[in-house]
Amino acid sequence: QVQLVESGGGLVQPGGSLRLSCAASGLTLGHFAVGWFRQAPGKEREGVSYISSGDERLYYGESVKGRFTISRDNAKNTVSLQMNSLKPEDTAVYYCAAVFKSLSYSDWHVQGWYDFWGQGTQVTVSS
Repeated sequence: QVQLVESGGGLVQPGGSLRLSCAASGLTLGHFAVGWFRQAPGKEREGVSYISSGDERLYYGESVKGRFTISRDNAKNTVSLQMNSLKPEDTAVYYCAAVFKSLSYSDWHVQGWYDFWGQGTQVTVSS
């Protein structure tokens, strides 16, 4: 049974940092491209970041460029999202998702491509 489990969310002050982790069981995450998405209350889910498998291409949403960094650790079967300089507008439930193909820059944020999803972790940025 395939499972993706996000962790690392929590409450942080503006300007602070959090590191989210997506741990996989039942699949080798290194063989999959992984995307991070988020959904704020009353808003649609949006793509945050993406890492391909093999060539390790990295993509970021415009609102997080320069602040967030995605990486993978194949030995631990995880993909992480380092989030720095957090803003109140980053408050959302964050999800990781995996797809067994490489996506282009124009497609990585399209949720329908992804095969597996985690249950989400809450990130709240507030003073």
